[in-house]
Amino acid sequence: MNTRHLITSAALILATLVAGTAAAQSFGDVLKRTAQRAVQGETQRKVDELARDATRCALGDERCARAAEQRGDVPAAASDDGAAGGADHPLVPRYEGARMIRRESDAFTDYPLRTGKARATGTRTLEGALTRLTYEGPRDRSVLEVFRNYEAVLRQAGFETLYSCTRAECGDIRKEIESGERYMLLWGAGDHRYLAAKLPRREGDAYVALYVTRNGGGGPAKGRAMVQLDVIEARPMEDRMVVVDADTLRGDLARDGRATLYGIQFDFDRDTLQPGSAAQIGEIAGLLRHSPALAIRVVGHTDGKGASDYNMALSQRRATRIVDALAREHGIARGRMDAVGVGATEPVASNDTEEGRALNRRVEIVERRPDSR
Repeated sequence: MNTRHLITSAALILATLVAGTAAAQSFGDVLKRTAQRAVQGETQRKVDELARDATRCALGDERCARAAEQRGDVPAAASDDGAAGGADHPLVPRYEGARMIRRESDAFTDYPLRTGKARATGTRTLEGALTRLTYEGPRDRSVLEVFRNYEAVLRQAGFETLYSCTRAECGDIRKEIESGERYMLLWGAGDHRYLAAKLPRREGDAYVALYVTRNGGGGPAKGRAMVQLDVIEARPMEDRMVVVDADTLRGDLARDGRATLYGIQFDFDRDTLQPGSAAQIGEIAGLLRHSPALAIRVVGHTDGKGASDYNMALSQRRATRIVDALAREHGIARGRMDAVGVGATEPVASNDTEEGRALNRRVEIVERRPDSR
């Protein structure tokens, strides 16, 4: 090999060594920058996580309150209630030592009160103010003990039990109550009890749905009695319909064969006539007295809320109360009157709005032909 070849080979070797060194340095820089970005990303993730936790704590999240109490960051008295605005309902006190973890309220809504094992026949739809309270019971208190205490308190307050059940006797009530967000709060383990109760009041009846179960999940609430307490304060129907006089009734029957009345009103979800109904019933009596050959059918209608069988029976009872009032208070012969309830089977408006439902809740007077009995 001549000198020129040796020089060329040495140059190639030197160039390769230099390139390799540069590549190694470049690769090291890449690793360094990657590590730096990873550290920065992890730091930012921790910051974001702490910010989210702080936000949840500020909003009163119950998990945050429990964790803080366990760490000793806040005194126990400061975290008695994880629910914002955690006031008990004035009609039903909480069980001693229980902690409210959720509170919801609605000034006016509908509520499907379960009064039986089967949903189709054991549901009573109520309308009014709704308060929903979820409590975590104290340690070493059984479901039965908490439930019996609530039973006694409700009885002393004047509530009458409409329905009560235990475990499998309750059918799908557990599934209905432990739904949505309440599933994560209650974590029922199958040991549950339920009751529905009613408190008659002049300003509107109050109803309670009480559900007590044992928490089968993990965490601080594991094994504790959990309480779901729903209080519904029914709003009485407003007296806003005009009274149809006897002459107008006679004209409606002659023209249409029926007259529609909204001036006969009942207590909410009952067949008790309200005092304001007396004027309209008096006009029906006047019509019958001045038309001695006239026979009528009193037809009761409801809106579409609630089970159809329940609505049918309610409308029948209400129609019967009108016939009873006409016979007892005005001396109209019962043979001239029939009472029929048709529930929600003959709507005149949509049941999807309150205005439509108000129109569907009505009484009709139908002329009864001799051959139509």
